[in-house]
Amino acid sequence: MTTADGIRPTVQDAVEGIGLVLEDVAVTPAGRRRVVKVLVDRDPGPQDVADEPTDPLTLDEVADATRAVSDALDASDLMGEQPYTLEVSSPGVGRPLTLPRHFRRNVGRLVTATHDGHEVTGRVLRASGTDVTLDIPPTRSTPSRTETLAYAGLERAVVQVEFARPDDKDT
Repeated sequence: MTTADGIRPTVQDAVEGIGLVLEDVAVTPAGRRRVVKVLVDRDPGPQDVADEPTDPLTLDEVADATRAVSDALDASDLMGEQPYTLEVSSPGVGRPLTLPRHFRRNVGRLVTATHDGHEVTGRVLRASGTDVTLDIPPTRSTPSRTETLAYAGLERAVVQVEFARPDDKDT
């Protein structure tokens, strides 16, 4: 069992205790220390279908998660005597969307997905436990359309970086 696997339950309990979801834990050597990287995100909730955007984590929430994880690791003997550096953050936009909650969390965002061998880019309109609906803009050869993709057929999906979203207003 790796160190990350050993501390995962403790870290998960700590972040769930403050209403967040654990996305990943990694422990890597860094000289005489270890770096513990923890990715947390906001829980999109128990709803079966999401059709409204979820607010991103605030810096205060990340700071709260850092304190909770640090306290939990310090209270346990899981890290042993070797010093470590703790890094807590939210997943970046380049992180693949692999679970239904990832899609529910990204309603309103532009996503590129490969589904049954075909790549499609569209804005997430709705996400359920079994599928995601994208609003696909028009191209020269096709009109705009909505397309519902079953997660079972998804091979890869990532959020696209947008510097100016179409619904942003100039202020």
